[in-house]
Amino acid sequence: MHPNSWVNAMPAVLEQTKPLEDFLVMSDGEIDAEIDAARRELGDRVIVLGHHYQRDDVIKHADLTGDSYQLSVMASQTDADYIVFCGVHFMAESADILGRPHQRVILPDLGAGCSMADMASIDQVEDAWEQLGEIGVLEQKVAPITYMNSTAAIKAFCGRNEGVVCTSSNAVPLFDIYLKEYDKMFFFPDQHLGRNTGAKFGIPLDKMALWNPHEALGGNTAEQLLEAKLILWRGHCSVHGRFKPWHVDKIRDEMPGVQVLVHPECMREVVEISDLDGSTSFIIKTVENAPAGSKWAIGTEVNLVNRLQQRFPDKEIRLLAPDLCMCATMYRIAPQNLAWAMDNLANGVVVNEIAVDEETKHFANIALERMISLTEVRKD
Repeated sequence: MHPNSWVNAMPAVLEQTKPLEDFLVMSDGEIDAEIDAARRELGDRVIVLGHHYQRDDVIKHADLTGDSYQLSVMASQTDADYIVFCGVHFMAESADILGRPHQRVILPDLGAGCSMADMASIDQVEDAWEQLGEIGVLEQKVAPITYMNSTAAIKAFCGRNEGVVCTSSNAVPLFDIYLKEYDKMFFFPDQHLGRNTGAKFGIPLDKMALWNPHEALGGNTAEQLLEAKLILWRGHCSVHGRFKPWHVDKIRDEMPGVQVLVHPECMREVVEISDLDGSTSFIIKTVENAPAGSKWAIGTEVNLVNRLQQRFPDKEIRLLAPDLCMCATMYRIAPQNLAWAMDNLANGVVVNEIAVDEETKHFANIALERMISLTEVRKD
């Protein structure tokens, strides 16, 4: 994580109204009462955001639910002074980047990170870019493209180097644009989204180089990198990476007529044999529009799948994998953390503020605005 990407702006431990430990011993009813009381005190000055993968006992307190980019945009369109983001740190960074100058962003637990985002640090990306320059790759026209699931510092890197941010919804139109105008793309941090998107444009696997940040030239030869059309960072989602081809085969044996719907962060071998793949918003819309009685096996985070089961009892919906596929880092944000953060806000104390420095924010905004200008604004 880049040292300047976010900071804990809690003024001092002694200024807290109650320590977090007090909330950890409260009953569920007491926690709900604390959150409700803070809401009444704060009114429209606060908005609580809940990511689709968040646990239900937190989601029930959210004013808005959705995906990371979608939530950040919606929060920026409110007059709230405080944005409490029940997600992970890169999402809170995005909310601070896109938010209004007066808005302050709070992450209820600073330990709520993203393993994928942590797989690419700014130092590693800058080192990789330097190595590509040394072997002549940057004499070609190369576009750095970062997935939304990355640090603010890496988004800023793309902003400085004619690159762009992408979401899982707009990766395809962005690839279409950049493949026509650039010799190659350097995509990070999720290799699977990059590979699956590249395959939709007919890029063969031997023209996709995989960059291991722990090896010289990413574990490739100079010739491989010079000839590659797409250089993929060796990163992945710990949730979507758990889905395997045998899960698809097994569910089809167990549920004749089932349609397999997966997120493009799943490995290529899974996406190839699934019926449909798409972003979280695509998954939700597909199930919403499906006829009653249809059968679905969904390869994405378990909390989202559970909520789809509850919303659509007229459809048979199952999690693709037999084991639990939960975003463990997001699960760190519990109602107790939310109650603690809200109680402090109601008493004028801002805890766990996520504040991106102005230079990083400026260049990250360039990459985000480039994304918006190049594609239709969509949910990720």
